[in-house]
Amino acid sequence: MEKQIYKNRKIVLLTKHQKEEAIRPILEEATGCTIIVESSFDTDKFGTFSRDITRTKSQLETARLKIKEGMLLTGLEIGIASEGSFGSHPFIPAPWNIELVLLIDQQENFELYGIHESGETNFAQLTTASFNEAVNFAKKIGFPEHFLIIRPDDSEAAQMIKGINNCDWLEEAFALSTANSHSGKVFIETDMRAHANPTRMGNIRKATADLISKLHNFCPNCAAPGFIVSERIQGLPCELCGLPSDLVLKNISKCYKCSHVLERLHPNGQFAAAQYCHFCNP
Repeated sequence: MEKQIYKNRKIVLLTKHQKEEAIRPILEEATGCTIIVESSFDTDKFGTFSRDITRTKSQLETARLKIKEGMLLTGLEIGIASEGSFGSHPFIPAPWNIELVLLIDQQENFELYGIHESGETNFAQLTTASFNEAVNFAKKIGFPEHFLIIRPDDSEAAQMIKGINNCDWLEEAFALSTANSHSGKVFIETDMRAHANPTRMGNIRKATADLISKLHNFCPNCAAPGFIVSERIQGLPCELCGLPSDLVLKNISKCYKCSHVLERLHPNGQFAAAQYCHFCNP
């Protein structure tokens, strides 16, 4: 068993969307902590996937705000929060989910996050006037285990029905949204809130596992957790001309507690293939 660095310590998790189902089992087993769920605060104030409230901060900063609120409400010194984002893959036309799970230890002035990026998501939308098309869309995204949101007309309509998770409700919401639609069409999308989307919940688990993996890297000097690569220096020499390439020459890890520094040369080998050299492959 790995070292239980938070044995018998309490860690607050601020959530209203049941994220403890993904985070609690992994974190408690790996660290020995007890997760305290705080659900009295409306985390939708920080932004919603349905766009009725715009997220104004970055993914990381929003997670920090959640932890701050959780600490204020409970008086605990350690907090954890999850924040996700959805959009298109940066290079190919495919949906992309990034899940971040952040841990802050206020007493140690320590912050560390796990992350999971994946195309494993049912993030999707449809504009239609046909209930049969709506039903086919629902089947494709894993309904009713995965919930739906319906709006009249388009993606920006203020009126919406969230959390649709059964066929009768789907039919009723479709009829109501159609009746309120100027175009005769409705906009249907996957409900990406964690409790409404098992696929996303699985990605949160993977981000939590990444956090645990990073926590269990201990400083060789003082044994503090989270001794991970904090800086990557590019410039691995080209195998043909010897000039610096874009590949990493060395990784640098620095301990947050004792400031011990460790440099690891040549994580990608001693030379870079010519394809990564701006001189040989301009």
